[in-house]
Amino acid sequence: MSITPESVKTLLQSEDLGDRIKGVNQLRQLDRATAFDLVQGAIGDRSPRIRYAAVSQMAHLGVENRELSLTVLRDRLLNDSEADVQSAAADALGALQLTEAFDELRHLYETTQEWLLKFSIVAALGELGDDRSFEILEDALKSDEELVKTAAISSLGELGDRRATPLLLPFATDPDWQIRHRLAQALGRLGGDEVRATLETLAEDEVDLVGQTARSYL
Repeated sequence: MSITPESVKTLLQSEDLGDRIKGVNQLRQLDRATAFDLVQGAIGDRSPRIRYAAVSQMAHLGVENRELSLTVLRDRLLNDSEADVQSAAADALGALQLTEAFDELRHLYETTQEWLLKFSIVAALGELGDDRSFEILEDALKSDEELVKTAAISSLGELGDRRATPLLLPFATDPDWQIRHRLAQALGRLGGDEVRATLETLAEDEVDLVGQTARSYL
């Protein structure tokens, strides 16, 4: 049976959760404009699983209508009852580089206790490329959650603000190789004479991936 906008719409409107999951997945096989229109209903589904899958797809579907995407993603970021759906909204806002949502992302970072949501916001800030993110990312470097800290290192590299260099250099001796790997990428993006010695040290790292990444920037 072929997949059509009508067949997907029928699945999305079904009372059966399995049908609705199938419908959300089949959106990927429709043209982007059609999928964008159909996904809007799924974003408000009563099932968190459906909302998460639908909001996640906005990361690429949202280019069809950035203004509506901003409105919808802001709503899910601030009002959804599930942290993973909020996190998906933060991810999509970052992917779409919707800097208009910066204030909401900052507020939620400062108020939420959910580490997953903090992680997604920190990662999104790197993609946004907004200079106002620097202080948030500086704070995230102090997180007790390794994934939040790792995301902050990456995002500071993406931001490209060389004020980050002295904040990042101490992580060269971190016992977590994934942090050292992200550090090598971040320092390589930041550049400057002051990072060369650290990149040379990381180039000799015991973990091959860290060494290869550092050498690629030398």
